[in-house]
Amino acid sequence: MQNLKVLLWFWSFLLSLILRTSTSMDSIALSQSISDGETLISRGGTFEVGFFKPGNSNSQYFGIWYYNVSPLTVVWVANREKPLNNTSGILKFTDQGLVLVNGSTNSTVWSSNMSRKSENRNLVAQILDSGNLVVKDGHDEKQILWQSFDYPSDTFLPGMKLGMDLVTGLERSVSSWKSTDDPSRGYYEAKIDRRGYPQVVITNGTVIIVRLGPWTGLTFSGATLYLRYTQLSNEFVFNEKEIFYDLFIG
Repeated sequence: MQNLKVLLWFWSFLLSLILRTSTSMDSIALSQSISDGETLISRGGTFEVGFFKPGNSNSQYFGIWYYNVSPLTVVWVANREKPLNNTSGILKFTDQGLVLVNGSTNSTVWSSNMSRKSENRNLVAQILDSGNLVVKDGHDEKQILWQSFDYPSDTFLPGMKLGMDLVTGLERSVSSWKSTDDPSRGYYEAKIDRRGYPQVVITNGTVIIVRLGPWTGLTFSGATLYLRYTQLSNEFVFNEKEIFYDLFIG
């Protein structure tokens, strides 16, 4: 009996070690989860994803931030409108996608709501060095079923698109936090204004406070000076399928 207890303890310890190891890397597989205190770190050590509390708030959120940078610099929040009031949040990876649940009540707080499904059971959820959290076919790097880049928070990262997919109706915009303690949608929003010739605008409610001007073929006329002093390149796409503006390191 004593030997059986030792054997059971050993397997329990080994399983916990495997689970801890899996969540110290950049991805999780189906049926795995992330709890408070566990994180994923992108392969190049640029971004980290997990649970955090912003500023002086006691509310818990699931998000992405720059790894090993102080102070905490968050670039994306999943449940920005639905905070957890404790530390019992669990992000589960199911065949329906990523699901954030309140561990105390087992109620769903947020989900990725994947529009594309796959019969493949080899799906992985991975944090990339771009800051993009993706659900993809493990065999095919290009088969992304869902990505956080399609649902920006307050930060516009290189590789994101600002604009609209005219086929699916998905609109991507960036909106400010309400405060340093509250990542819910604030007053300011950056988006593509499709009235007339499309251009990037920043709004406060319904009032446009900044226009970047028409596209010159290289940049928006009002953004030329800014982009001259960065290492970022940009493009503007306007066709029958989509309208978007993006930045990339060039």
